[in-house]
Amino acid sequence: MDYKPQVGVQSHREMGSLDDRSMHDLDDEHLNSPEMDAQKTRSTDSNEHVSLSGSLTAGSRKIIRNGVYKSIKTVVFSNKLNLLMPFGPLAILVHKMTSHNGWVFFLSLLGIAPLAERLGYATEQLAFFTGPTVGGLLNATFGNATELIISIYALKSGMIRVVQLSLLGSILSNMLLVLGCAFFCGGLVYHRKEQVFSKATAVVNSGLLLMAVMGLLFPAVLHYTHTERHAGKSELALSRFSSCVMLLAYAAYLVFQLKSQRDLYMRIDEEGSLNGENSDDDEAPEISKCESVIWLSIMTAWISILSDYLVDTIEGASEAWDVPIAFISVILLPIIGNAAEHASAIMFAMKDKLDISLGVAIGSSTQISMFGIPFCVVIGWMMGREMDLNFQLFETATLFITVIVVAFFLQEGTSNYFKGLMLILCYLIVAASFFVHKDPTSTDESKRPKT
Repeated sequence: MDYKPQVGVQSHREMGSLDDRSMHDLDDEHLNSPEMDAQKTRSTDSNEHVSLSGSLTAGSRKIIRNGVYKSIKTVVFSNKLNLLMPFGPLAILVHKMTSHNGWVFFLSLLGIAPLAERLGYATEQLAFFTGPTVGGLLNATFGNATELIISIYALKSGMIRVVQLSLLGSILSNMLLVLGCAFFCGGLVYHRKEQVFSKATAVVNSGLLLMAVMGLLFPAVLHYTHTERHAGKSELALSRFSSCVMLLAYAAYLVFQLKSQRDLYMRIDEEGSLNGENSDDDEAPEISKCESVIWLSIMTAWISILSDYLVDTIEGASEAWDVPIAFISVILLPIIGNAAEHASAIMFAMKDKLDISLGVAIGSSTQISMFGIPFCVVIGWMMGREMDLNFQLFETATLFITVIVVAFFLQEGTSNYFKGLMLILCYLIVAASFFVHKDPTSTDESKRPKT
């Protein structure tokens, strides 16, 4: 009686075990199916891809980090003049914490000096990738970018006289002080011979400077002879027309220099590359094209910030130091702004490369007189500021005499330390003249409310 139920239970257990085995077999077949194999393969590949992409991301981050570090080291830490860079943030800090305009102005000047030099460096690096034509245009634009940025901020503040005097001072500083120091130092190194430079290039630049003097002279003569057809309007109209003509002449000069007479301006560089001692100067760019553009933007923005503080405190610095605004604008601003040009012109002169020194000093003066001043007149026209080319009689006469003196020194195509000393002494006379000169126009502007 008990057998049948046991048999039934046993058979039921056997059936259950068979079902369990069949289910396990099905699971094993399902796990070992081609679909599961493919899924396993895909998951393995995805894991390998994630790990590979992670390693690539880490590697690319390391490359970018090393590139940024190398770029900062090349641009920021490769020049001793960059030790003055902290004075820029210090000027802003002093302006926020105190109201001493003299210190803010002085610290801003010191902070701008290395930025101006690094701006020229970034422009030179970018010129490696753009070719001679675009490189020449870049040098024309950024070569005196510091003076132009300061001038634009002064125009914005309605300080037209500061614009005129600072640009005039930059021309005088380059022609007398920078060129004089280059002639003097080069003459001391090569005192047993006369250094030579391209007379043709000097004559072309002297002609452009005389043209600039003519453009500044006629509005002043028209003003002081009271021969305007429309009082107060003819002088401004003549200045704007002359500025457009001067910009056209400078554009033609760039085409002449970079296209028509390229061999004339490249001859010295080719001769220099033949000498063993000069072959090291023709090197590859130190930073990439993208880095050059980024550093140009950074330096321009930082100069713009400091220029704003500089312009706002120039009148306070004049009162605090009891120094005329004309002296600050004509002498102090250009000396700091042209510090990099000072160093490069002297360095090339001591290497017996006077043509490059001449291009730095006289070429920069030509850029400011034929491009910078007319450009500011046109920008003022667009901003609604009535800036003209009437730099007043004293300033125009100073520029005219300076151009004549420098043209006489350049006509022979040779230099020595005595010529350099004469140019430096001429600059001391000009500086003393502006120290005792009272400019009524700048005094009136300082009393006028800013807009």
